[in-house]
Amino acid sequence: MTPSLISLNKLSKVFYANEVETHALSNITLCVGAGEFVSIAGPSGCGKTTLLSILGLLDAPTGGQYLLNGKAVEQLSAPERARIRNRSIGFIFQAFNLIGDLTVFENVELPLAYRGIPGAERRESVQSALDRVGMAHRMGHYPAQLSGGQQQRVAVARAIVGRPLILLADEPTGNLDSKNGRAVMGLLQELHGEGATICMVTHDPRYAHAAERTVHLFDGQIVDEAESRGGQELEESGFELA
Repeated sequence: MTPSLISLNKLSKVFYANEVETHALSNITLCVGAGEFVSIAGPSGCGKTTLLSILGLLDAPTGGQYLLNGKAVEQLSAPERARIRNRSIGFIFQAFNLIGDLTVFENVELPLAYRGIPGAERRESVQSALDRVGMAHRMGHYPAQLSGGQQQRVAVARAIVGRPLILLADEPTGNLDSKNGRAVMGLLQELHGEGATICMVTHDPRYAHAAERTVHLFDGQIVDEAESRGGQELEESGFELA
């Protein structure tokens, strides 16, 4: 049996505002094995991004248990959570979240700099990550000089440069046209084919089917889980990663 990197047991998340309780997540039980590609789908407001934020240790659950690589997250201190985020989790956001006054190289290098990795090793890792996403020729450019698709490729490079245990992607194609969306999805599929563990939030059923398994949320609860076709639709489209 594939070991679980992520194990959630009866997880809940409640937001409190003006004495009103909003149950964003309720009774979420889910396991994600090492090397799996799982999509999290559902309508707007169903709890997808809240769940991804908890998985990425950006937010904490109200109740239940979250084991990440066998460690109980609720028992971790704030510095320990920050260290795990930096070393074990790669984030890919819909809005790219690149720093405008840093070059492509510097944006990708940043997570490694926070770790205190020596300069020569950082340069080698950044070069490798940018080569991987086809953006090494733009390493001296700034985000404003790139197209949306190019910015998202840089964001993917930043997410994978530290060789994280898991990649978390929040609507990674949401700000892209269909061509660039397929390009980014093709890249994620290639990374998965090389052994990456990926959890991806998407509202687009075409891209949800690119994963091995799709978890459907509705009103903060898992209402269905289904095996997917693992990217067959992208392959049938004749798409090739440029």
